[in-house]
Amino acid sequence: MRQQKIRGFNRRFRDIEIWRLGNLDLRLDLIERYNREYAEISVHPWCDISTINSKIPEPKGTTKKLMLSGLLDIYESWKVRLDKLGKPYYLKIWLFEPRFSKSQVVCAVADKINFYENNFFKPDIKKQLNPSNYGQLSERLQKFDWDYRLDEDHYDNNFIGEPDLYGSRQDYDDSIIWFNRHLKKTHRLIKFDEPIGEATESYSFNQGDLWIGGQK
Repeated sequence: MRQQKIRGFNRRFRDIEIWRLGNLDLRLDLIERYNREYAEISVHPWCDISTINSKIPEPKGTTKKLMLSGLLDIYESWKVRLDKLGKPYYLKIWLFEPRFSKSQVVCAVADKINFYENNFFKPDIKKQLNPSNYGQLSERLQKFDWDYRLDEDHYDNNFIGEPDLYGSRQDYDDSIIWFNRHLKKTHRLIKFDEPIGEATESYSFNQGDLWIGGQK
């Protein structure tokens, strides 16, 4: 799979600032309606779906630092608003590596708190975030407690679906071949106590590290 080239970094830097400013104010109306809110890194091209046989390289250098600084700013701004609510809340930065572009700020209240607290698999192996890997942002990152989890992709045994969902029989057959090959890779198997729709089990594939951070 070839990698797409990222061009026009000055424009990307402006887009990052627009994204940051657009997410600083917590939408309390959404919190009241859905008991949750989140701010993903919505910056082109990282928020786009990559084209077939191409891969968008993960942010690095100044681009990555600006995005992480934006996440920290959003977290701090949301924390001020949530503290004023005077009730329990979940507020974390989800920091993915190496799939950094998936990183986001997530908050929840009421019934959604427990869901997010238990949303990711915690392995027996323990890792620690090294703030020095993020240069000048190291001091800000050290103000957080970082819990280690796995960044995983999940598929259930009904992932392929029925043939009539595909454009052709060949597309369906190709999907089955891909899925069967994928299942040969190392993964976690989870059997459901009760079926979820047509699915009875799921397969979780480790894609990297996830650190979940909240201020100390």
